[in-house]
Amino acid sequence: MSARNVTTWVVVILIVLPALFAISMVATPDLRLENKKRVMREKVREMFYHAYDNYMRYAFPHDELKPLSKSYTNSLSELGNLNLEHLPQGYNGSALTLIESLSSLIVMGNYTEFEKAVRWLSHNLSFDVDARVNLFECNIRVLGGLVSAHLLATDSRNSFTLGTYNDELLSLAEDLAQRFLPAFDTPTGLPYAWINLKYGVMENEATETSTSGCGSLLLEMGALSRLTGDPRYETAALHALRTLWSMRSSLNLLGSTLDMATGEWTGHSTGIGAGVDSFYEYLIKAYILFGKEEYWRMFHSAYIAAQKHLRHGPWYHEADMRTGHATYWQLTSLQAFWPGLQARDQQLKTLLQLYLLDQQILHPTEKYYPLRPELAESTFYLYQATKDPWYLEVGETMVKSLNTYTKVEGGFASVRDVTTMELEDHQHSYFLSETCKYLYLLFDDSFLAERNYVFTTEGHPLPVRSDWHDRLPETFFLANYSQIQIQGPNRVRRASALSQQLCPATTLSSGGGRSQMVESACHILDVRTNYRCSADEDCGVDATSCRWRSCSMAGYCGLW
Repeated sequence: MSARNVTTWVVVILIVLPALFAISMVATPDLRLENKKRVMREKVREMFYHAYDNYMRYAFPHDELKPLSKSYTNSLSELGNLNLEHLPQGYNGSALTLIESLSSLIVMGNYTEFEKAVRWLSHNLSFDVDARVNLFECNIRVLGGLVSAHLLATDSRNSFTLGTYNDELLSLAEDLAQRFLPAFDTPTGLPYAWINLKYGVMENEATETSTSGCGSLLLEMGALSRLTGDPRYETAALHALRTLWSMRSSLNLLGSTLDMATGEWTGHSTGIGAGVDSFYEYLIKAYILFGKEEYWRMFHSAYIAAQKHLRHGPWYHEADMRTGHATYWQLTSLQAFWPGLQARDQQLKTLLQLYLLDQQILHPTEKYYPLRPELAESTFYLYQATKDPWYLEVGETMVKSLNTYTKVEGGFASVRDVTTMELEDHQHSYFLSETCKYLYLLFDDSFLAERNYVFTTEGHPLPVRSDWHDRLPETFFLANYSQIQIQGPNRVRRASALSQQLCPATTLSSGGGRSQMVESACHILDVRTNYRCSADEDCGVDATSCRWRSCSMAGYCGLW
């Protein structure tokens, strides 16, 4: 090579190398982040299959795995049954953990195992068993698992086919829901907390239930009604929700426990934790899933009341529903779902255990950590909302802690005492339906690409479908409809803003070069022309966003 050519190459290298270095410096952080997410995704996948495979090896077809003894428990009748009363003698399980794992298998792309599980359940699962179960727990775990799996099995966008699937999961879900219905046959419409799957409501059954137990049934039972065309399930759940909402205090707060027969509160202390948590969650999620404005108004009022009466700085305490005065200054792991519900404030630095705010010590009755998912759930939602990599670090810490302290040869064990890390021989089914799923989605959300889902309180995904939204609030009237042309010049049908997206006011072409201004189909005027109000009922629907306006403390309607 001549000296001239050498000089030329040196000049090229001196010019190109800095540019390549600069490009690599820009790309490296993103590449490093994506590589880290892939590594963590695989670690979560390993966690899930360590739990799932051991369940299938040592516990299936019973309900849940006992990982320390490598055995099983038929625990469906024990869920919510703190005193372990009226346990069935001949009950041998309903493959609870398998049902809970179905949607997680799809999220992780294991269609083969999903199909295998669906075939087994289709041929072997029966609810004609003499077992007294908690309505709320059985609804969110079993009914929700079956309805979600059916929707996933029949979704043509999933890259698998069930050639021999004939809606067996839907049939099972409907059979189970029919067994729920006697629980709603009460003077108030509020359901019993307990139902025998074979014989219905037992004689002298307890009448105490919780706010969550009455107000967190609508997603699963509503979705089932939409799928089957049978309105009884959604009607029963909605009646219970409306009755419960009518029992709220003047502060828009609801207690934690009540007598479903008399409609009287038995526990006036309220919060965002146990007994109430999923009530808030299902109001906003029902609005997203079904598009019914009534649910938004309930949620908005309840949420504002919680922010006003239950919040103490970044924390939330319990308060008396009648006065708003604080009753218990404590934090629970169940409260960790709240930041995910808000999905806006970075309030995630919450411990997994219960602390007393006034003494800053671990509560002696709350040393138990049963592999709960709420912190992982909120971490996932907040990362989706902010894309702040700090939440990935939080998730990585959770994965490391779970593997370090709860993983055993036979699965994942609950922690009996977080101060000593003594383990308990129980792997809860929600560890597979929620904890592992939310951690997996935190690092790999490809399942959600170009799709909208609402996750139930048990982590089961329900698709947001436009045909489930074609309903309007009862206050809408004929003038709120537009005439939409379909399939030919002489065929028209009425359509609403909720189905045609005519928000805000839109200019439509009417042919012949002419255009027509169509007012927003969702617009409802405030009661007073000066926008003054004394209550939310005085406010209408905003023409631009199609959201209900509310009354501020200053007495004006607006989108507060």
